[in-house]
Formats: sequence, structure tokens, C-alpha cells
Amino acid sequence: MSKGLVLVVVFTLFSFVLPAFTAATEPSSNVTILVAYHSATGHTEKMAQGVVDGAKGVKGTVVVMKRVGQVTEQDLFSADAVVVGSPVYWSNMAGEVKSFFDNWQLKFGVFPEFKMRGKVGAAFVTGGQVAGGKEVTLLTILAAMLGNQMIVVSGGGAFGASATTEGESPGIDSKELAGARDLGKRVAEVAWIVKRGSAK
Repeated sequence: MSKGLVLVVVFTLFSFVLPAFTAATEPSSNVTILVAYHSATGHTEKMAQGVVDGAKGVKGTVVVMKRVGQVTEQDLFSADAVVVGSPVYWSNMAGEVKSFFDNWQLKFGVFPEFKMRGKVGAAFVTGGQVAGGKEVTLLTILAAMLGNQMIVVSGGGAFGASATTEGESPGIDSKELAGARDLGKRVAEVAWIVKRGSAK
């Protein structure tokens, strides 16, 4: 067999084998992130948009942004990651957000199969005061996710992104919005790592 013919055969084999190998080692679909939030004044909604923008910056990431009351069963179970945002009311999540978590079982039936197991979870909050219970609220949201055997991550802060909306920093400033984007980016990156790992 001539050298020229050998090269043709080798090239032909690579043209079939290499794409098949690539397809086998890379996930075949996008990562989907659900950003669910409650917002009475617009502050938490603005932070939610920051999370969305950060997540969209990671290639191949699809983001669904909805108020907690509008989230469907399909939204929840088709997401690879769920990021939940709430205003802080008396050092706790808003009632609407608590009802959202209650509905994971009451409305969507996540238990006993632990249907959220292995999905990535994260949180963000807004509160009027600097020390108004924001970290407690973040931990309460994360605790609900941990109880559902999700993979919890932080970003934008020690427990998630947060913003102070009264006093010397009314509304959402550029630094707080950057924290929200950082959280969204980190969630997307970790969701991709998890998805690639589960595809092996």
C-alpha cells in the first residue's frame, strides 16, 4: 500500500471518529437556569436581571426569569440550576417565596423521589438596612435547597448576592449589580461542570 493511500485511509478514519468522540465527551444540549424571584418594589427584580445577565455570559447557557408565582412544574424540573431571590421581611424570605418552596411538594411533588436532587442552587436577597437579616435570609433559602439534596453554591458574597436599598445606598448600585452578575456566572459555570460530569 502506498504512503498516499495510507494517508487517505487515516484521514478518512479521523473524519468519522473525531466528531463521534467529541459528541460523546460534550453535553448535547444547553444548560438551563431558572431565576425565580419575588419583588414588591422592583429592587429584587433588578438583582434578578443581574443574575440573568451574568449567567448568559457563559456560553451555551439558557436562562428563564420568572416571578415565583408564575413558575411551572416544567420550569422547575427542566432547569439544571435554580437561583431564588427575595426581599428580606423580618429577617426572613418573603411569604411568596416561602410558598414557592412549599409548592415544590404541595404542587409539584418533589418528594419522595427528591426530583431536585443534583441540581445547582443559589440565592440572592435585597433588604433596606445594612444589618437587616440578609445573611439569615440567604441561609434560609439555601437550607430549603439543601433539604432537597441540591448542590448549593455561593457567589457575589459569602452566601450569595445581596443589596442594601435604603439609607446612603438607595436602590441597587453598580457594585451590588456586579455581585448579582458574579452569582449568575458562577451558577452557570458550576451547572456546566455538573452536567459534563453526569454525561460521562
